[in-house]
Amino acid sequence: MNRVHNFSAGPAALPTEVLEKAQSEFLNYKNSGASIMEMSHRGKEYVEVDSQARERLIRILGLGNDFEVLFLQGGASTQFMQVPLNFLNKTQTADYINTGTWSTKAIKEAKLFGNVNEVFTSAVSNFSRVPEDVELKLSENPRYVHYTSNNTIFGTQFAVEPGSNGAPLVCDASSDFLSKPIDVSRHGIIYAGAQKNLGPAGVTVVIIRKDFLYTMDKENIPTIQNYNTHAGAAMFNTPPTFPVYMVNLVLEWVESKGGLKYFEKVNTQKAELLYGEIDADGFYTGTAERASRSKMNVTFRLPTEELEAKFLKEAAEVQLVALKGHRSVGGIRASIYNACTLETVSVLTSFMKDFRSKNG
Repeated sequence: MNRVHNFSAGPAALPTEVLEKAQSEFLNYKNSGASIMEMSHRGKEYVEVDSQARERLIRILGLGNDFEVLFLQGGASTQFMQVPLNFLNKTQTADYINTGTWSTKAIKEAKLFGNVNEVFTSAVSNFSRVPEDVELKLSENPRYVHYTSNNTIFGTQFAVEPGSNGAPLVCDASSDFLSKPIDVSRHGIIYAGAQKNLGPAGVTVVIIRKDFLYTMDKENIPTIQNYNTHAGAAMFNTPPTFPVYMVNLVLEWVESKGGLKYFEKVNTQKAELLYGEIDADGFYTGTAERASRSKMNVTFRLPTEELEAKFLKEAAEVQLVALKGHRSVGGIRASIYNACTLETVSVLTSFMKDFRSKNG
């Protein structure tokens, strides 16, 4: 079997060990004679998987009993709507930090339900950076402060959580979830589509601090979109059972490697190696300001679009795939999530050296 070096931004590469274990259990889960995909979501086999995934996530993030862990559907795009639907009304204001396409979409949805204060935007610089706290023009008493922790398209990332003057943070953590430790206590909600660092597409993890959930005082929320419907590990509707099963395997793998501190160290090594090659001379040019650079999505350009097309073609020929930048910005993007190994990044940087020597 020939596995390529996969730099896809999402759905992204999964750990080989996880795929192999899923393969071994696919037709006959724990000698049941059936696949986990074929079992009732209320049967003991799946209930155990669901419970294990929640418990592992609680341990990895150090959540304790202060948070609800929900496995929902619809991706982060649904959470753009569901957060303000549950927590914002026309008499309230939520602060939003605009650092790219996804936060722009979140702002659009929030405006349907209440007042939005855009406390910062880097649109004028084509979203090439995230703000320092002194740049945030926060409201006096915001309902919450929303930010996107990592920006897949523009290759920027918050190194630490932004300031909020004590207001609860709401974080779209889709593309750097579990890549490093975070201060969960400052967050009212953390949500993440699984398809970057956590598992396959099809499930969205939503973590809600219980005391923040208790402040919800809105009425007439559709039942399935009300967070309280899903709190307490209740299965109101059929969950995405196979994606949750895969998430559980990924979480098992994360724990076996040493947790978030391990991945913070390795992800830093990968990013430093790749940015070091980008910064070696003027042939490659990073698109994000250095202080805002992402350790998950490394974006850069070559001197011409013709060279970029050649770079992508020749990279694919040596099994370096999914390096094309997002269609809205072009260029090159290497997504180096947790499952991307240091060896894979080393192969890419070696190719970059060789390509520069022949075309620089």
